[in-house]
Amino acid sequence: MSDPIDSPHDARAGVATPDHPADEGPRVPLRIEDWLTVIVMALLALITFANVIARYFTDQSFAWTEEFSIFLMIVLTLVASSAAVARHSHIRIEFFADAGSPRRRHLLALWGAAAMVLLFLLMAGLSVRMVWDHYSYDEISPGLGVPQWWYSMWLPILSLAIALRALGRFNRLRRAGSQP
Repeated sequence: MSDPIDSPHDARAGVATPDHPADEGPRVPLRIEDWLTVIVMALLALITFANVIARYFTDQSFAWTEEFSIFLMIVLTLVASSAAVARHSHIRIEFFADAGSPRRRHLLALWGAAAMVLLFLLMAGLSVRMVWDHYSYDEISPGLGVPQWWYSMWLPILSLAIALRALGRFNRLRRAGSQP
């Protein structure tokens, strides 16, 4: 089975398209997101398995598992989104993105990357305010009773990571478009 990093959308796979240069990939290794995904998935599986076993043998479940599983699912979604942006395998309407002249495809890819940077920077900025509210009002989580900001602080951090991945993509596209 092939390594997921060598997907057709990866710049290092040698597949050159006008909106994805073959000679240049992300500077920050994608292994970071890959390992975080593996770790989060393993934690989710272990927590769920432990809860099922506890319910089977004791007819009671761990109260904290649902809260922590939801948190891990959000982290997993954001980490996988970061990897998808870097690999250029995020959701898009391929009918529009892959149609037309190479110049049109390149401009659409640039516009898409810039829109992602703006969206995730905005999300990071707004979520910082939410984290501050959780911190300043001493909100606690319903299941474990820990400070809510322990969970919410990851939203601006991971949103910023996605914005940086999109910015890197934008810069690679811009450099590829300026070459003859």
